[in-house]
Amino acid sequence: MLQNMEEKTYTMGIDVGSNFIKLVLVDYDSQSKIIDKHTEKIRKRNPTQVADEMIQNMLNKHKLKYENIAYLASTGEGDLVKRKRGHFYGMTTHAKGANFFFPDGRTIVDMGALYVRAIKVSPDARVEDYKMTGQCASGSGQFVENISRYLGLSIEEVGDVSLQSDTPEVSSGICAVLAETDVINMVSRGISTPNIIKGIHISIANRIIKLLSSLKAESPIILTGGMALNKGMMQAIEEQLAESGKKFDIKTHPDAIYAGAIGAALWGGYRHFKLKEKQSMAV
Repeated sequence: MLQNMEEKTYTMGIDVGSNFIKLVLVDYDSQSKIIDKHTEKIRKRNPTQVADEMIQNMLNKHKLKYENIAYLASTGEGDLVKRKRGHFYGMTTHAKGANFFFPDGRTIVDMGALYVRAIKVSPDARVEDYKMTGQCASGSGQFVENISRYLGLSIEEVGDVSLQSDTPEVSSGICAVLAETDVINMVSRGISTPNIIKGIHISIANRIIKLLSSLKAESPIILTGGMALNKGMMQAIEEQLAESGKKFDIKTHPDAIYAGAIGAALWGGYRHFKLKEKQSMAV
């Protein structure tokens, strides 16, 4: 049980994605300490119900009531969260979450399910500029998951399988539909699964590098989102950077998938105290 909860400022951040919902509970007073975190795959369930159950389970686990949470902030598909007190745009929250992991980071790459975003941020984690792939591009987490399913792999296996590649076959398709057709043709030609997966990672890595170049990115580059935990993806980015001669230091964090939720919780705490400040001034 959390002690002295009436003396603490607890915030929650919930990131509703297309496949997963991520939730964090933060002690905002203790240098924004992460108390607990949880991820839930939506599958075919109602996302609103899943989000509500996750929030309630987190409260119950720590013997808290909803009234003990100073601010519950959403990001992603925030309209699906019934009990939120505010919502923050995904780029804003990923910038803040990445800054929490690595305060020296000035460029963030949010490797999401639907697209990849390269974000330039200020020292206080405010978005200054960004570049992103289109939703139809074959450079998203959803595309990787679709292909891995077709190849009989779980998304957790993809990174290790990619590392087994010896002669990767790179897809020529920019559109996800064309890229999937390429993969089907590769399978029919007998291309091995590791070489197909590594080729996909190389294709995505090249798109990320183009985004960084277009953004005039500054090192270090902080990767967030689910794909940031993919070892094969990380290797492909580092190899393509070396091949292109780009000098970027790439960093990620074991909790990279929670960057959006963490950022929402931190911005929620910031907004909470700003509102209190305005109220006290009015009085």
